[in-house]
Amino acid sequence: MGAVHPAGHAGAPLAPHGIPGHLVGFVESLRRRGIAVGPSETIDAGRVMSVIDLLDRDALREGLACTLLRRPTHRPAFDALFDLWFPAAIGTRADAGPVVALPRTPDGEVDLDALRDVLAELLADDSPDALDTAQALTAQIVDELGRYNSSGGPSFSAYQALREVAPDTLLTRILEGLLGNAARDDHDGGAYATEVARRTAARRIADFRAMVERETRRRSAEQLGRERVERYGVPKLAEEVDFLRASDAELTALRRSVQPLARLLASRLAVRRRRARAGSIDLRRTLRRSMSTGGVPIDLVNRKPRPARPELVVLCDVSGSVAGFSHFTLLLVHALREQFSRVRVFAFIDTTDEVTHHFSAGAELGAAMSTMLREAELITYDGHSDYGNAFASFVEQHSHSLTSRSSLLILGDGRTNFRNPDVGSLEQMVAVARHAHWLNPEPRGQWGSGDSAALVYGDVVTMHECRSAEQLAAVVAGLLPV
Repeated sequence: MGAVHPAGHAGAPLAPHGIPGHLVGFVESLRRRGIAVGPSETIDAGRVMSVIDLLDRDALREGLACTLLRRPTHRPAFDALFDLWFPAAIGTRADAGPVVALPRTPDGEVDLDALRDVLAELLADDSPDALDTAQALTAQIVDELGRYNSSGGPSFSAYQALREVAPDTLLTRILEGLLGNAARDDHDGGAYATEVARRTAARRIADFRAMVERETRRRSAEQLGRERVERYGVPKLAEEVDFLRASDAELTALRRSVQPLARLLASRLAVRRRRARAGSIDLRRTLRRSMSTGGVPIDLVNRKPRPARPELVVLCDVSGSVAGFSHFTLLLVHALREQFSRVRVFAFIDTTDEVTHHFSAGAELGAAMSTMLREAELITYDGHSDYGNAFASFVEQHSHSLTSRSSLLILGDGRTNFRNPDVGSLEQMVAVARHAHWLNPEPRGQWGSGDSAALVYGDVVTMHECRSAEQLAAVVAGLLPV
């Protein structure tokens, strides 16, 4: 493993206070990315650095992660920042590991077919030497295939390097290396061994992609400066990712953050309830008691608090455009179901159906969502969102589910595909419910554009922008009952 270079780019000195100052700079970069790190965690990190080998990057990385991180979903951003502040090498890695030359054609060009063969052989080998060689080869790939000239000088692109190598084409070759020359089905469990090898090969291809991205960030930081790469090259925190732009991996990370988020919201609710335990001031009884003190209200009389857990009715759009947002919000509502006396869930695409029974206590939410989409009657004609027809069918078939004790929560982007929005049905629903709120995953600036009826619906029901889990948590915290 190569030596740690705390400076972050070639020729840069340590911070004025040496390694302690460099650690403080790293902590400040974590805070800029939204990762909460306090003074006590920083002190603990300094103690860790004083007792471990700073040349062992893996030990340093894990030691700092254990002391500075509170949520596992923040780990990708932490790793990216760690690689910028504690890079594995400077320049082309010539002194940081084995020197590997890219295979070339007689014309001097990089032989991509031979390169893929070498990569497949290295990725099929799980020995430490093979890993070191793969990292050195990755550095050469980024340096030669990922380099391009920009107005500010040479730059590096992970996309360009990966496009040239095409790592997805290596799957079959890596499988052959993992399985050997034996026929895949000539022994018991052959199909199982093949599936294990296939998943292993896919994981190692993903690891190679990650190595290319890390190396690209390192070389870009040397050319452009660490601060600039921090702004565009570090992945967002899970709670900051836009629901409508999230990848499958980001949605998976979001789902893992549901339980910690629910615990945080529940603790905030407990604080609000403690503050509201005394009840509000009873003005009539306070004035009556003030008669004994000459009309001066010295002793305040509070009303008896009447804590109540309202019913919650959730009406959510589960069409493809907002399915990820609705899924995450339903996970959060399910985690907070104990804060309500009753929760009823209705889903719609172009018509509405009750799906409460799919989200019973103890149900696995991912499976529940899949079952709901298969079994619920959500489509009557073409399967595109039709908010007007969905609201009308809710009023016609399920209006009894709304009472004066109900809080109505609508989830969706309000895009009607230029169909009748049927504001009248929404007005009936809002008039009956005690509270009504609409959570919209689209940016506020896009409301009313194209086929969006968000502004029209916003005149009837309070609409909140909920583009990310962070915004959603803030909105839900304000809407929770006391």
